[in-house]
Amino acid sequence: MSSGFAALCLLLLRTGALGFEVMPGKPLNHQEITETAILKSTLQVCRALAQAEGTDFTFPAKPFTAKAVAVACGEPQSSKSFRQAIIFITQRNVRVDIRHARIGSFHFNDEMFVEGRKIITEGLLAVKASNKQENFEAARQKLGEILHPLQDFYSHSNWVELGSTLPNSNLIRSDTSIGNTADKSRATCCNCDGDDCRNNILRDIIEEKVLTSGYFGIGHFCSPKPKGKCSHGGAVDQTSNIEPKGGINKDTNSSSHGHLHTDAANLAIAATSGLLEDIRGAAGDRPFLQMLGISKGSSKALCFVIDTTKSMSDDIAAVRTIISSIIKSKVGKEDEPSVYILVSFNDPDVGPLIKTTDINVFKSAINSLSAAGGKEGGDEGELSLSGLQLALTGAPSNSEVFLFTDAPAKDKHLKSTVIALIEQTQTVVNFMISTVLNRRKRSDDTVKPRNIAASDAQLYRDLAQASGGLAIEVTKNELPVATSIITESSSSSLVTLLQAARSPGKSDNFTFIVDETVTNLKVYITGRSIAFTITSPTGESEGASQQINKRTRSLITASQSVGNFKTLQLKRQVGLWKIEMVSSNPYTLKVIGQSPIDFLFDFVEASQGPLTGYDALDTRPRAGVNGSLLVTLTGSDSATVTEVALVKSSGSEIKGVVEPQGGGSFLVHVDMMPSVEFVVRVKGLNDSVAPNEVFERQSSTNFRASNLTVMADSDSILVPGTLLYVPFSVMTSGVGGNFTIQATNNRQFNSTSPTNIFLETGSSANGTVTLSAPLNTPSGSDVTLTIVVEAPGGEDTNYVVLRFSILNTVTDFTRPVCELLSLQSNCSDICSLSMWELSVQVTDGAEGTGVERVSLRQGNGTMNTSLTAGSGNMTAGSGNITLVSYSSSCCSPDVELLVVDRVGNVASCFYSVRKAATSSSQTHHNPRAQFTVLNGDQLTFCMLV
Repeated sequence: MSSGFAALCLLLLRTGALGFEVMPGKPLNHQEITETAILKSTLQVCRALAQAEGTDFTFPAKPFTAKAVAVACGEPQSSKSFRQAIIFITQRNVRVDIRHARIGSFHFNDEMFVEGRKIITEGLLAVKASNKQENFEAARQKLGEILHPLQDFYSHSNWVELGSTLPNSNLIRSDTSIGNTADKSRATCCNCDGDDCRNNILRDIIEEKVLTSGYFGIGHFCSPKPKGKCSHGGAVDQTSNIEPKGGINKDTNSSSHGHLHTDAANLAIAATSGLLEDIRGAAGDRPFLQMLGISKGSSKALCFVIDTTKSMSDDIAAVRTIISSIIKSKVGKEDEPSVYILVSFNDPDVGPLIKTTDINVFKSAINSLSAAGGKEGGDEGELSLSGLQLALTGAPSNSEVFLFTDAPAKDKHLKSTVIALIEQTQTVVNFMISTVLNRRKRSDDTVKPRNIAASDAQLYRDLAQASGGLAIEVTKNELPVATSIITESSSSSLVTLLQAARSPGKSDNFTFIVDETVTNLKVYITGRSIAFTITSPTGESEGASQQINKRTRSLITASQSVGNFKTLQLKRQVGLWKIEMVSSNPYTLKVIGQSPIDFLFDFVEASQGPLTGYDALDTRPRAGVNGSLLVTLTGSDSATVTEVALVKSSGSEIKGVVEPQGGGSFLVHVDMMPSVEFVVRVKGLNDSVAPNEVFERQSSTNFRASNLTVMADSDSILVPGTLLYVPFSVMTSGVGGNFTIQATNNRQFNSTSPTNIFLETGSSANGTVTLSAPLNTPSGSDVTLTIVVEAPGGEDTNYVVLRFSILNTVTDFTRPVCELLSLQSNCSDICSLSMWELSVQVTDGAEGTGVERVSLRQGNGTMNTSLTAGSGNMTAGSGNITLVSYSSSCCSPDVELLVVDRVGNVASCFYSVRKAATSSSQTHHNPRAQFTVLNGDQLTFCMLV
């Protein structure tokens, strides 16, 4: 084991401030182990950043929570996105048990050490490459997948029984030996003594430090256990009944080796932290936090999808104006968007997707847009849904997208694909549809005015309604006024209190609750010829009917009407509000506010396999049968959920049974999932503000269940130039017949798939999609594949959405090396009057990919780097030989260099001129000072001096 990794993990295990230790008697599962490590690792990074910036840092009270950690990191507005990232990572971890229970390499069963490590190391490369491209969603997905086998190693092998007190650092390195593994023919276990398996591992295995793991088998998938080998153990494992009987797993306190569960869990936490530290080193501190959902600003994305045909010059000018407004009002403040996204489209061009955290880069991209695209003399349609598809797959989940166009969609066939992506990402899409009113053609005007037909506009309205967004229809002159909604959308604390749509229109009454935490209360209405009356909790009424308009307004403190869009600012009153809507025309109604309290949720399905658990769905839930949701509150560590209901488009409700899961999560069981559109509404109590304070929140996205079941699973890494096969299955509990298949990807990569499948009621069929990426596709990018299945008649559809990381073949697995060239010091007792300096040569080996970055992890001095002539690729900034010079006051006697090569291999090089420093590393002397040099992995021991 490398000494630096060992020291790091020893630090994590023993540091009281971080409290990694698992209390005896309390078993931990993968979810809790993962969350514990993420919270503690995040605190370490935030503390390091605070120290580097010279600011104070205070650890929150235990037990740590996502909210408390985000506050400690100085980014309280990121608590929701941080919690969401943790949930996503843990769900992907747990999914391994549900979908790959019988594959030993995912669990280090059957002595599959080489195969298990390959899953971890290849996945780690994908995580680092994704972070480098700022594809944090893909990084989180792969991170969750590789954490499962990493953690299972300590429960399913005899690492703990061998007396190991530190994690096996070689599990995250492919260029080293995992350990002294048992030969396939060597016996490792004997029978347990009844139910007592404490001493069932053979004595010679323990004495010779031979590494083994238990064999595991279920039903027809139970492969023969070699003679004399250990079993996993437990009621599910059929090999545990074969000589030698029993098992060695430490999954829980009651497992075969449950007496060692606490030790195994502590090592799993430390190993998870070690892997996260390696990812942090490759990415850098800020990108590492972004991967975990913590960022400067609002943690919300600002995403524009813009039609660039010739008639859109006014719209583009309006977007430039709103960007300038955002820069003036929000940059550098807590509501500044954390990422900016731009997608342009016309016909035949879509994209590229521009994604940046730099407002100046984004402003430059907006300014470079020109309304000159599209085909000369072409048809009216543009590729608006293709542009939207690209944005939905590139933006973080729970984003808000604004699409600007004055043309119908030419790619209407993508409607179901776009809805699938809206539902899976729970992203709000607003359409800014501009038209030309009473425009008189000038003699020099070569642009043909375009007005969207009602049927074409309805497509945009349908998509907006599905997402919980707005379809705002205005003239081009009115567009600048309508864009005011954009500045409000970037707030991280934006919550939905009510959302409803009626098409065809009808008179209806709606209610919503405003609690003490809600501020900036607004109502959005779209539609024509609508009257409304708003009644406050105190009984005051106000509205848009002729009689009420004549009154002096007190409830509606501000209002604005443009095109079909009306916005109202309401006076803040706590309690139950009512809105009466009167119209025979279609309309939408949305009430929003700002509050720290909100919720996240996923539709989940109980495992049908040998291991229990719930898997988050990548598809619509099944209609007409019971279903489940996992709801998590954000923004409060004391609030609780009392009611969860599925509210149908008609207004009727299906209420679920709520089961608290701990940590602010609640499992909700519903008797019957509706096949019509519905939203999710959550009610709860927040006693931290006032006793029995009721709050109510609603999902923006509309959902629906399906009689179709679509399932797909495949390797989540796509190698450029290699064909990836994605098998899928379709089953129907509804009508049979010929089902249409549509498989699309957001990158327009070459792909094949069947176009239809014939099914009888209750039957299933299989198909395969192939996908390949061009050889020049950047490593770390990703591609999203959406498979949509439509029932005969088009009344029912379902889908599955899969994200694949793209990773080029990697041959460099060695870390960069630091070589000390010189170290000079004249340090004296008065440190401020003396300096020290060093020179270090950093290389990545003749076969390495080259040093990409050298940075200071520790040290307050000045560092400079330069390239020297040498073998290898000598492109600027990442040559194979880098000279590092560092100078510092003797008051800062330590320096740690962090060296990263192009594929994310990380080395830490620590040097010190502390007097009388003690360490196991080599010590050099000169007439003026005694100093300690620690190179590579030997860093943490010195940090503890």
